Amino acid sequence: MNPLRLFERAPLPAARFLEGRVGFAVGDIHGRADLLSQMFDLLEARLADEQREAGPPIVVFLGDYVDRGRDSAAVIDLLLTGRPHGFERRYLTGNHEQVMLAFIADPMANRAWLLQGGAETMTSYGVPPPPAISAAEHDWLAVAQMLRIRMPSQHFEFLNGLERYAALGGYAFVHAGVNAARPLEAQSDDDLYWIREAFLSSKRPFSHRVVHGHTPVDRPYADARRIAVDTGAYATGVLTAARFEGAEVSFLSVTAPRR
Repeated sequence: MNPLRLFERAPLPAARFLEGRVGFAVGDIHGRADLLSQMFDLLEARLADEQREAGPPIVVFLGDYVDRGRDSAAVIDLLLTGRPHGFERRYLTGNHEQVMLAFIADPMANRAWLLQGGAETMTSYGVPPPPAISAAEHDWLAVAQMLRIRMPSQHFEFLNGLERYAALGGYAFVHAGVNAARPLEAQSDDDLYWIREAFLSSKRPFSHRVVHGHTPVDRPYADARRIAVDTGAYATGVLTAARFEGAEVSFLSVTAPRR
């Protein structure tokens, strides 16, 4: 026997979803209420085929519901309707929800949100965004107060009640990624909502196969470590979801009609 083989790391077993259940993970929506409505229609059309004796299908929304696209308020309205009907629904926090709430709490410290897509979100709630460069402190405070007033209480409660991550079988569903040096339950908000290159380029094994959005890809990506489903919906007009059953993973997308 080659003695070097004694020190080789055994490959991790293939991740499996919850036994007897079907799952879906929907990528970053970013204000595209039109695509979210199409995704609801697609998932609901599949409901009869996705039911299992162990329970209904589960859909996890990976965060970044707001900003960039023009219909952020309408996206939250849609998520609050209870669609897709017949599914167990889980909603994660994205970095854009985190920054939006931070802006409402402390607009001066978080006014860069305006340039990260926040201006479009303000407009969707009927709040004119201030000029990013020339606005005075009282302007920022007034805009944050107006946004909080114009935002329905159900929206504010929804945004404050989002989950940090979801662990289902051998999969960890997060917004951005993980720090592989820490267990899932010890991940920081910065890692879960913001990490990018340190996670994407890492070869370090993790306890779960990680399903994430946050970093746009031309087409959904999957390897043994991670699955990426953010296909840049606000810019590309393509919203993608991954489907899980046992160890199998597949993808489905909806596309905005060309104008």
